[in-house]
Amino acid sequence: MLRCFRTFAALLALASTAPAVAVDESDLLPVDEAFAVQATAPSANRIQFDITIADGYYLYRHRTSAKVLDADIRTGALDLPHGTPKHDEFFGDVETWRNAVTMALPGVEAAGATQAQVELRYQGCADIGICYPPQKRVITVALPALAASSLVSVSGLPVAAPLAGLSIGTPTASAVVDEGLPLPEDEAFKFEAIAVSPVEVLMRFTPAPGYYLYQDRNQFRLLDAKGATLAAPQWPKGKAHTDEHFGNVIVYFDQIEVPLGLRRTDGKAGPVTLEATFQGCQNNGICYPPMTRQVQISLPAASADQLVSVAEAASFEARRSGDSTPFVLILLAALGGGLILNLMPCVLPVLSLKALGLAQSGESPAKARAHALWYTAGVLVSFAALGGLALALRQAGLALGWGFQLQQPWVVAALAYLMAAVGFSLSGVFSIGAGWAGAGQGLASRSGASGDFFTGVLAVVVASPCTAPFMGSALAFAFGAPTVLAIAVFLALGLGLALPFLLIGFVPALARVLPKPGAWMETFKQVLAFPMYLTAIWLLWVLGQQRGVDAMAYALAGIAVLALALWRWEKARLGGVLARVVAVALVLLALIPLWRIPSLAKPASAEAASANGSIAYSAERLDALRAEGRTVFVNMTADWCVTCKANEKRVLDTDDFRALLKQHDAVYMKGDWTNVDPAITAFLEKHHAVGVPLYVVIQPQRDDAVLPTVLTLGAVENALGPPL
Repeated sequence: MLRCFRTFAALLALASTAPAVAVDESDLLPVDEAFAVQATAPSANRIQFDITIADGYYLYRHRTSAKVLDADIRTGALDLPHGTPKHDEFFGDVETWRNAVTMALPGVEAAGATQAQVELRYQGCADIGICYPPQKRVITVALPALAASSLVSVSGLPVAAPLAGLSIGTPTASAVVDEGLPLPEDEAFKFEAIAVSPVEVLMRFTPAPGYYLYQDRNQFRLLDAKGATLAAPQWPKGKAHTDEHFGNVIVYFDQIEVPLGLRRTDGKAGPVTLEATFQGCQNNGICYPPMTRQVQISLPAASADQLVSVAEAASFEARRSGDSTPFVLILLAALGGGLILNLMPCVLPVLSLKALGLAQSGESPAKARAHALWYTAGVLVSFAALGGLALALRQAGLALGWGFQLQQPWVVAALAYLMAAVGFSLSGVFSIGAGWAGAGQGLASRSGASGDFFTGVLAVVVASPCTAPFMGSALAFAFGAPTVLAIAVFLALGLGLALPFLLIGFVPALARVLPKPGAWMETFKQVLAFPMYLTAIWLLWVLGQQRGVDAMAYALAGIAVLALALWRWEKARLGGVLARVVAVALVLLALIPLWRIPSLAKPASAEAASANGSIAYSAERLDALRAEGRTVFVNMTADWCVTCKANEKRVLDTDDFRALLKQHDAVYMKGDWTNVDPAITAFLEKHHAVGVPLYVVIQPQRDDAVLPTVLTLGAVENALGPPL
């Protein structure tokens, strides 16, 4: 039962943190107002519970139980009335109670006892879609018989004059932990905060034994604080934990202290209120909805050198909140980022195919428009599908970002197959005709709508390793925005990618500069095969970085068999059914490496300093360098990220960059996101990035400086500041 509820609570927690959801914990009544419990002993052998249920709330019958805790008092089983049948999404077919319910423990044998301690457990939900954790109350009831005017509410509010000897309490924390029962949230997770300096608050989280706190599911803000804003919390090293709801996460099972910096424009001493929202779970038990606590803190007076300017604080707050940019500017950034993607090297091989298609349509403006529209449709559908998949997986708790699919070795191998197959088609090894189950005609010949659409799909697939300028802010917004707005951003990215070909298709003056169709196109088509082969080679290199040279060998063998299968299929056009069966069998044989590659072991990573002077990223190492007061340049990269490799070639692997680091006594730290890495994902999310590359300069007494996606040596120099 607890496992079912944990799933339910985790889903609710996800929903409650999504911007599109208007319902949150503040919409709920306190549990003792939603379910007001009264206990009586109307006769010497009967203990009765009356629960008044607020409108819009209901209790589960199967989650309700009661028992007497006194060893010398015996009773019969709890008499529960039937409720209203309900098919619950998480508990299945259940019965629920609304408005009010009465239940009793009959057959009480008290042996002269004058009071009984009774434990009542129950769980309920609100119609708005949020459930309370399971509740447990211990109630002391006077015996043998009580008048109806002697009722007392579990909330502690007297219904009538309370009887002497009637008390209400909760079990101790140790008793609950021993029994594996869920604690109230304020006992399961204690929170404290004090000001340790005029510009720093120290927060302390204390999970109860058997409970853990998430590192990345939190939010902090100051209430009624004039002239003070919060910096990012400095979380200590946590424990890697595989969570069934949120995937690979960092959690804390023990007490932790978290420094939280302040940026102040007003140096006066005075009280402020810190509001902390965080989330945690019972190990192998329930997950609590996000909890919000408020703590009043007395800030000491700040000196002049501890203050910042009003302009600096406003700029910092805008960057930290991340929600002040108008949506129309986000869409324009996405459109510009998609347009610039056309210039990125990862997209050029596919764009050459599109150029061939437009050249073929040179005789007819109508054909040029059709080419452009179907290509655009393929781009838009693919961007929406890829973005929707990424959003869904993130909502399911998986740690991923832009280009996430290339972290999977089988996806990289499959793309290498695809690029090689397109190259084989352009080279004339085979052609995709009507006999290929209606999949369309050849991609690089007069393919019509299906070929243009597929070219758009292919452009999006190969564009995902690239991050163009303006894309970072747009994608960061999309991954945190409501679904409808997020999909609009992905569509704007797609429109930007397709825009040049839309203009060529619909602006006659641009279309007239295209060369006329002719015999030269066959040669051009064959030449275009070689960028496809080079792209396949690059993907095989990425695969080797992920799973070693054995994976490259498997994929190369599969591609060779695939070439044989496609060649045999082409020959089978003039043959019989048996020839086609052989071709299909060869295709299936070529796919076997895709099944084998993910099971190969990852190659060992080198932790020592590399040839370019970098050290491998780890949160612990970074914390140690921060503590030493060192300047750190962090480069988050991936082997499949073309933009990353271009920046490293032009800037990061140069003598000028190394000399610049030496001038500032800076450490170069490099994180490899080629494979899934929760620690790197946490760093990306902390800096509001949804993918790589990410470049951050970390310096003592300064906010982390995030550098542009397309890096220049000048940008690095400005971020580092004056040399030592």
